[in-house]
Amino acid sequence: MDALAPLIASSIIAGTPLMLAALGLLVNEKSGVINLGSEGMMLVAAVTGFAVAIDTGSTALGFLAGAGAGMALAGFFSWLTLWLGANQVATGLALSLFGTGASAYLGISYVGNTLQAGKFGIPVLENIPFFGAALFQHHPMVYVSLALCGVIAWVLSRTRTGLILRAVGESPASAHSLGYNVRRIRLGALLFGGACCGLAGAFMSLVYTPMWVEGMVAGRGWIALALTTFATWRPVRVLIGAYLFGGITILTYHMQALGVPIASQLLSMLPYLATILVLVLISRNASWIRLNMPASLGKNFNPNS
Repeated sequence: MDALAPLIASSIIAGTPLMLAALGLLVNEKSGVINLGSEGMMLVAAVTGFAVAIDTGSTALGFLAGAGAGMALAGFFSWLTLWLGANQVATGLALSLFGTGASAYLGISYVGNTLQAGKFGIPVLENIPFFGAALFQHHPMVYVSLALCGVIAWVLSRTRTGLILRAVGESPASAHSLGYNVRRIRLGALLFGGACCGLAGAFMSLVYTPMWVEGMVAGRGWIALALTTFATWRPVRVLIGAYLFGGITILTYHMQALGVPIASQLLSMLPYLATILVLVLISRNASWIRLNMPASLGKNFNPNS
């Protein structure tokens, strides 16, 4: 039990950036827009948040800067796809490539710097045997991500705002005929998604590994994209999937530390192999995917046509 609590805690921390990014992407896709630029947004946010935290000494400002960087890139993506009519898939891939290169350039002077890891915990609860160490000694952003999951689930299923967002994702032409500004609604969804990806990237460089390393997101943006499909566009399932993949990642580290006679490169592949396996299993039932997937996902809408 003493060994299990740190394993659970590490899995939660590893799953938090996946959940933050996937929740933002889920909101994007609920509005009918698919943004494949999450990897690039997370990388730019990671270096921006780390740079601000180093220069100001405030991790809170680092998180705000990361969210702002994610929103800025999402806004650029929105302009290209919503107003200029660029292909969403191609634009997202270009954004991801741009973010990878830009973050490497911007982070040159910050390589080798580290942040002091803080000690966090919820008073009283953190002292509970086993559960305190496993669940109640995390960075506040972990609990923010949990609250965000609940809020998004509630908004999408119980509020007028969520109904309008889902209507735009299902049939933008019908929503437009009812007087809703489809472009602005999708813009709001994309900016929110960019902020979530920004928080995820900042979490990587400020909490998960409090330093900047080129390419440190290491494919988590792509896993977050896969999580939305894995979760069939439902926030609570995103939470389960994020912690599952986080647990697989941490398990590979523990297996390496225990000296399991498997090449470290193969162990490092496990989270990505698990992602591919899950997507293959889900895609076997195409009708189930179509039933839950927003009908206009990936399709541009021009209100003037």
